[in-house]
Amino acid sequence: MDLQNVVSVASKDFESYKRKKSVIAYTFGLPLVLCAAFTLVVQSDIVPAIQSGTSINSVGLGLESLIYFFVIFAAVLPTSIAAYSIVGEKVEKSLEPMLATPLSDNEILLGKTIASLVPPVLTTWLGASIFMAASDYLLHSVISYYYFPNLNAGLMLFLLAPLAALLGVEVAVIASSRISDVRGANQLGGLMWIPFMVIFIYSAEGNFQFSVDNLLLVSGVLAVIELVLYFVTTSTFRREQILTKWK
Repeated sequence: MDLQNVVSVASKDFESYKRKKSVIAYTFGLPLVLCAAFTLVVQSDIVPAIQSGTSINSVGLGLESLIYFFVIFAAVLPTSIAAYSIVGEKVEKSLEPMLATPLSDNEILLGKTIASLVPPVLTTWLGASIFMAASDYLLHSVISYYYFPNLNAGLMLFLLAPLAALLGVEVAVIASSRISDVRGANQLGGLMWIPFMVIFIYSAEGNFQFSVDNLLLVSGVLAVIELVLYFVTTSTFRREQILTKWK
């Protein structure tokens, strides 16, 4: 595999994204909206709760739950980009010329994966970083120290979120082989929020804690699932199948 070819494919997709205002707005806008909304939650709910005598350990569960929402968005955001990158290009007849080049299937797939993965992960980190900084600013006066960053938040953002994003990309690639329009692929890929939301619901009910051990366990399970899906995506993303069998 020639990494220069991978970079070329990713760069081509990055240039395409610049012309898609909806993709840019979706990728950058949602994490920032999430950041603003959660900052208001901290200001209006969590800070008053601490001032009224609630311990930081109790509200800390709420703070970590808010960070976990960035993981959920990290799983959903790449599906839109991946759907456009593959299904959109096939609909626009711009994928076939790339398949006619000497680039290998794996080089094309890896380049498109990187292009679909990097922007959402970076914007997720950006939104979460602003939220944590704003939370520290609001909380410092009542708890006398900076709550963020901490180990749990680090595991969520730098281990679980990238794995969630990669899972979203793999599912979008598989979905692209069965769906002939970008909207359909995007909607199917958007269902990626469901398994992560189930974890959040279990957490809200007290059946799951965002502890180091649990976060590592979930990350390990995701890694195993993604390893299996890797073989599915590489067997699905083949020239012959794309040109003859993809809808």
